[in-house]
Amino acid sequence: MMRRVYMDHSAGMPVDPEVVEAMLPYFTQQYGNPSSLHSWGNEARKAMEDARSKIVALVGAKRNEEIFFTSGGTESNNLAIRGVAYRNKDKGNHIITTTIEHMSVMNTCKSLMKEGYNVTYIPVDKHGVVGLQSLEKAITDKTILVSVMYANGEIGTIQPVREIGEIAHRKGALLHVDAVAAAGQVPINVEKENIDLMSISSNDMYGPRGVGALYGKTGTRIQPIIHGGGQERGLRSGTENLPAVVGMGKAAEISKAEIKTEGERLSRLRDKLIKGVIESIPSSFLNGHPTQRLPNNANIRFSYIEGESLILSLDMIGVACSSGSACTSKTLEPSHVLLAIGLKHEEAHGSLLFTLGKQNTEEDVDYVTNALPDIVKRLRAISPLTPKELLS
Repeated sequence: MMRRVYMDHSAGMPVDPEVVEAMLPYFTQQYGNPSSLHSWGNEARKAMEDARSKIVALVGAKRNEEIFFTSGGTESNNLAIRGVAYRNKDKGNHIITTTIEHMSVMNTCKSLMKEGYNVTYIPVDKHGVVGLQSLEKAITDKTILVSVMYANGEIGTIQPVREIGEIAHRKGALLHVDAVAAAGQVPINVEKENIDLMSISSNDMYGPRGVGALYGKTGTRIQPIIHGGGQERGLRSGTENLPAVVGMGKAAEISKAEIKTEGERLSRLRDKLIKGVIESIPSSFLNGHPTQRLPNNANIRFSYIEGESLILSLDMIGVACSSGSACTSKTLEPSHVLLAIGLKHEEAHGSLLFTLGKQNTEEDVDYVTNALPDIVKRLRAISPLTPKELLS
């Protein structure tokens, strides 16, 4: 049988078997509504608060009341950005974000611009790091929010969040952090890193899909964007998805326990993959910061060929990877993240994203690094753009 190697964990992760086991009773046995006053409701409410406390522990929050459950990272980002904008419109209408944010941040900001808000997009350097001086210069007395991702899910670059928070607070603005790609991958402490609001997602830490959370520091006031029965202390109405919430809590607990050892293991595999590819394939380059990056992320570009053809060729030998964010893969446009770090359109189109996970091994990395040179050589041979020296 053909070997199958899954290296597309940024697009979708398997649910951890321990998470599945924790969820099962809440489908058919413990099915009470957390808002009910009877014993079934009490049991459900306790399970939900236990899950909330595990997320508190993962992100370094102070209390359960700072965690609000949502349907995922996209809703959490919308709630944070819109919630701050609507609640603070009497104080100002200026929001600052970056040129490499996830589309759930980019498109939320675009929508708010149509409602009269002003948005400034801070540039990044060639590694994808936010310019702190540019940020400081961009903040005005009308700035109410700075929204910056903790780490970029495409190029893996980790931002100087603590310093960004210091600048925002010094200027009287709140800091929202999209930590969907980072939570469970690297240690995060919202208190020490000056974070007021932070979005996380269950399915990016081996939990179920369709559930996420927003951290809101005590005293941070935002306006709800979904109205109904007043669940989640009035901030996010709608009956909570209890099995998924329990699963997210278990996933957070496992992530916290494994974050150091698994992070170190993945970093070794990541570095071996990057070195093996770049040393064996001429005109191949790493995208993103060389060291300050997510432990499971290897984004590599190849000159003179298209990423899509590489993906299909790798899929034919059982290897799954991507050309960027799964949320933008349906468009023919190059990644806005890769363009923002200064790549040309053709360079951005020739990039591959490998994201490693728990089941990946050294043998998987060897399989990819041994197979990729021949695939690249074959594709370059049929490209009219390839220089003759690369065909020999």
